Amino acid sequence: MTNVSQSLSFPVHGDKQNSAFFNEYLSRLLEERDELGLSSMIHEIDAMMLTVEPGKSIEYIGELCLMSPYYYLQTQESASHWTHILRIDALTPDLIVREVKHDGIRGIFRSLNEVYPVGKDKPHSRYIGEILRVSRLQDVVKLQQGRGFCFFSKDEVARLELPANLAISKPSPYTHNIVAYSERDSGEPRHYDLGVSSVNSEARKACDDAKQLQQALGIAELILPVDHLATRIYSQNREVAILEWLSLSSYYFWGAFDIVDQNSSTNVTKSIHYQDESRSPAKVFSANNTPYFVNHFKIFPSPTENFVRNYGPRLHHIALAVKDGDQQGVENIDFVVDAIQEQGKGFLLDVIGSKNEGLKQIFSTASEHSSLIIEYVQRYVGFQGFFNKNNVAELTFAAGIEEELVRIRTEAENKTFM
Repeated sequence: MTNVSQSLSFPVHGDKQNSAFFNEYLSRLLEERDELGLSSMIHEIDAMMLTVEPGKSIEYIGELCLMSPYYYLQTQESASHWTHILRIDALTPDLIVREVKHDGIRGIFRSLNEVYPVGKDKPHSRYIGEILRVSRLQDVVKLQQGRGFCFFSKDEVARLELPANLAISKPSPYTHNIVAYSERDSGEPRHYDLGVSSVNSEARKACDDAKQLQQALGIAELILPVDHLATRIYSQNREVAILEWLSLSSYYFWGAFDIVDQNSSTNVTKSIHYQDESRSPAKVFSANNTPYFVNHFKIFPSPTENFVRNYGPRLHHIALAVKDGDQQGVENIDFVVDAIQEQGKGFLLDVIGSKNEGLKQIFSTASEHSSLIIEYVQRYVGFQGFFNKNNVAELTFAAGIEEELVRIRTEAENKTFM
């Protein structure tokens, strides 16, 4: 009897039909990854990295510390960047918020924004990618190079002022994100070689004020660590983006769902090492079912591809789990959203889903500082799936309304008359 590869031993969920190419190379790539030892050498997501516009990081830290369980830890300063480290605890991923010191600084991540009509309006604001903990860093990089992956040289890492102790892949042609590898044992502290470390008094105050407000609102214990990270990509890149991520990580293909009425699909990958998403968040990829240039034939909706055409392929939202339970008869997720709305933060729709369906979810409006959306998701006891298909359709529609307004505004601003 043939032994099943560790990474292929998980059941596949969903109704999305993948191509013969995807199915063939999903098996071949994950079997190869296991045989090479990469699946056992690549572990959890250690951190997520993003950048914001000059002068916006302190405000964003305050926003994150109110809306999430993250705390400000420290700041590392290099020649042209301030890099703020936010942390929950030693077992969940860090959040790294980078800010350029002035608007004139250019680099590869800025260039990825500037070719898109809305992305160029905030050229420094984008999600960069994940840092994965690995064992035997040199072996991992050598094996991945042998599989065709390219990494920044030490000189390039220095010029970009990225962590010098990491091996960092070149941005993906499909998602525009990087994957970085950090060598450490599970019990060792995380370390990012990003410059001179200090405690920024403004960042500390923004965090302290937000945490005091969290406590006063009664939501501090209700918001849990990151549940998943959701990236939006072009329709033609859906399958290759998933296979690329699976090749670079130790994740497996959990499944894909066809959201027919939104002309979209949602595709989920999860860690083979940790079934608890708080230890290593799921990675979700959303894409149109058809490319934008055929949509006019049947007037298909196109919320996912509209986003990509305006912002570029990138992370769309960070989802945070909400503790199961209620506050005097009000479900925790409703209690959290009501409290945050009272502080002036907008949401794209009402909380959707129900206890009978197994979970409830909601999207915030996009942050003015990072362009990222926060999703809250509350799962109920016994719910085994990742999401409710009807919920995803409503979330996709709601996000599409906001993105369509952005598109219309941008087209109006760019319109020229002959």
